[in-house]
Amino acid sequence: MSADIESVVIGAGVVGLAVARALARQGHQVLVIERHGRIGTEASSRSSEVIHAGLYYPPGSLRASLCVKGRELLYAFAREHAVAHVARGKLLVATRDEEVPALEAIAARAAQNGVADLICLDAAACRAIEPELRCVAAYLSPSTGVVDSHGLMQALEAEILAAGSNIVLATTVTAIARYDDIFALATDSQGQISTLKAKNVVVAGGLGASKLGKSIGGKPGYRVPETYPARGHYYALSGSVPFSHLVYPLPDGNWLGIHLTIDFAGAAKFGPDLEWHAEPSLAFDDAAGQRRERFEQEIRRYWPGLPDGALVPGYVGIRPKIYRPGEPAPDFAIHGASEHGHLGLVALYGIESPGLTSCLAIGNHVAAMLSGRSGAIKADPRRTRPQ
Repeated sequence: MSADIESVVIGAGVVGLAVARALARQGHQVLVIERHGRIGTEASSRSSEVIHAGLYYPPGSLRASLCVKGRELLYAFAREHAVAHVARGKLLVATRDEEVPALEAIAARAAQNGVADLICLDAAACRAIEPELRCVAAYLSPSTGVVDSHGLMQALEAEILAAGSNIVLATTVTAIARYDDIFALATDSQGQISTLKAKNVVVAGGLGASKLGKSIGGKPGYRVPETYPARGHYYALSGSVPFSHLVYPLPDGNWLGIHLTIDFAGAAKFGPDLEWHAEPSLAFDDAAGQRRERFEQEIRRYWPGLPDGALVPGYVGIRPKIYRPGEPAPDFAIHGASEHGHLGLVALYGIESPGLTSCLAIGNHVAAMLSGRSGAIKADPRRTRPQ
């Protein structure tokens, strides 16, 4: 059996596109298959669009190393391709004295991750740069920024096409099978059923990744991570925002809290919250106004001057989490032959935040895995969960 194409990437979100770009730059003939009618219509287009510095993630984890590497790659790519972005900087704030030890712990973790530009600020210093901000202490992260995620994906798409590779839309991969050294992908393109044969396959399907992984399975003892979808709401701020920096409260477990982001055009939004749903909807739900009240309460912890009625419903994002409520957040799961036993297959599970920041580094990492080069990052298995 011979292959129809060298490499297939399933999923045209920002990560799938970055993987396809990396493979095309290595000389692969790549076909990206996307089940929706446009690129990046799930998690990639409904995020905070933040370029993270790498503060929160356990040292030695893929999240930490790929975020720090990806941040620099992303800024360089955005400059080179004229993708709108701004390094606004972020204030990570403690609003009560009892939160200061947790703030210092995050700063120490960031230093272990190679984030060397954090600036410690007391309450007076914070007020000097953000008069509307209320906190007792903060760390300023100058290398945190925002990027136009849609412009980023369009630039990645353009590079893929310019390299002679292609993207097929409105086509669903329903199953993957292995025959000798070839993968057979069952596809459904608006009712037209067919089979595509490829030498290499990358599963970057986000919410659908676990289902595809289970269709091919793996060696004895291997288990495909389960995906537990969760959604988050964002409110926009009507009127002008009296802040120049992003503002983040301290995390609550795995949740980064209701934070303020200011996009590349200067528009402000708050969110996301966190809701677990087996079948999440993208519909904004706040019929009784209780969600708005919760948002206002959280925001006024650090911005007591938030005007009444200033929050306007924005949008809902969905995240492909691979843990359940109450469980510690695991590392990115990027499984190659050493995990599942299939040479030529890389499957990505649970690529949520900081997936946007990390996308180019993830692309290089996956390309290195498939080529057997030493560029693939090895995560320390002892350091893949928050401490």
